[in-house]
Amino acid sequence: MISLPALMVAPNGARKLKSDHAAIPLSIDETVETAVACYRAGATGLHLHVRDADGGHSLSAALYQQAIGELKNAVPELILQITTEAVGQYTPEQQRQVVRDVHPQLVSVSLAEMFSEGKTPDALDFYRWCQAEAIGVQHILYGEDDLTALTQLLSTESIPSDNLQLLFVLGRYTSGQQSSPADIEPFMQWLDEHAIQADWALCAFGKQETACLNHGLLRGGKIRVGFENSFWNEDGSLAVDNAERVAEVKTKFPRA
Repeated sequence: MISLPALMVAPNGARKLKSDHAAIPLSIDETVETAVACYRAGATGLHLHVRDADGGHSLSAALYQQAIGELKNAVPELILQITTEAVGQYTPEQQRQVVRDVHPQLVSVSLAEMFSEGKTPDALDFYRWCQAEAIGVQHILYGEDDLTALTQLLSTESIPSDNLQLLFVLGRYTSGQQSSPADIEPFMQWLDEHAIQADWALCAFGKQETACLNHGLLRGGKIRVGFENSFWNEDGSLAVDNAERVAEVKTKFPRA
């Protein structure tokens, strides 16, 4: 199973459009161009979202397969992670199916979304199948409710604890969200309290994104940067593109 990359770029996410920033990649060609630039700037992984012909969020296996094929051809060294993010459009079964169809190296999965219909056998079997297929599942965790749920699932061995991959999200996908370095503390306390051994990363929103990432690195984590979460450089200026955000972080934190 592949470990999380030290510096992952999330260039577009599910929601943002050209009206939010002209350099948001929507098409596969734009995503590939962005990936190449971000790799050259220092990114070692890419969190991949695909969009439909109208720029809307999609979990199309065909689009994922096309994008992965083109990315592997253009920048084979970059580790790729797909998402199962629902954005209110997809059921847990549809989210699971795209992973089965695409069979990615890595996938990020919201714990709350996957268990929105309860702790069903299908949901539990999905995690065991991913482990058997050596697909790294990064559990997306937003706060106390998610941490409590994951603790229960791990303590009852309902989902695998081996090769545990986590994403700590400092904030929410809401308008004007501004994360703070202090937002990481509940996650750190949870790791310590439950003696959790995990390969973890964090992402943050707004003008303190760089400061939050620095705090995470100092606590032993990995980092995710990019326009899915923030457009802002450390000095408060608007980044030109995703590669600029990667370059700033890589320059400031060379070991990332």
